[in-house]
Amino acid sequence: MEQMDFNQWYGKWIYVAVSTAIFSLFTIGLLMPRRKKDWKGAGVLQAFFISLFAEMFGFPLTIFLFSSIFGSSYKTFGLFESHLWAYLLSQTGLMSLKSAVEMVMWISIILIVISFVLIAWGWFQIFRAKGKLVTNSLYRIIRHPQYLGLILIILGFNIQWPTLPTIIMAPILILMYLRLAKIEERELEKEFGEVYKNYLKQVPPFIPKIFFFKLSLTYLALF
Repeated sequence: MEQMDFNQWYGKWIYVAVSTAIFSLFTIGLLMPRRKKDWKGAGVLQAFFISLFAEMFGFPLTIFLFSSIFGSSYKTFGLFESHLWAYLLSQTGLMSLKSAVEMVMWISIILIVISFVLIAWGWFQIFRAKGKLVTNSLYRIIRHPQYLGLILIILGFNIQWPTLPTIIMAPILILMYLRLAKIEERELEKEFGEVYKNYLKQVPPFIPKIFFFKLSLTYLALF
């Protein structure tokens, strides 16, 4: 892709609307919010997508603010320079802008693809169970794949295209999903009793046990 200057890249509000609609419909549609707290979380997530894509394609508020603070021209920022983590890495001399953009894009794309798989796979298992407790397949590895998927989307986009609003909203959303996971666990414990209590003891909430096993092996190898 050829580099685009500031005026070529921004001001595409149709891109803002389409991107926001796609990601909002995908996440909200597969999460199927039911309770008031679920809808509150969905609303904050929608605000995250709106602020993200508004700055990605429409009006780059964060870039204007940083440009004024550091005394640089906002016109410096086009397509590649607007990947702010990549631009920062290039300015420190650690790597070229092209290499830095490739790195942040690959990391963010991998995280976002994994998040889509987790959300869709989790939805399919819950839908197929028709109200029964799901403890097999993906849910044998982690208890909350869909919430983990949402967290990875938030992290992935903040790596790819960080903005002040999304960076501020990220910890709020993550804490909200951790809290919703706890609420969901209490409700399932009431509904399924000892079966779910045993499941809680055996399966971690977000990070698979195999990850901790590999981390332990790495630690032992180092020391």
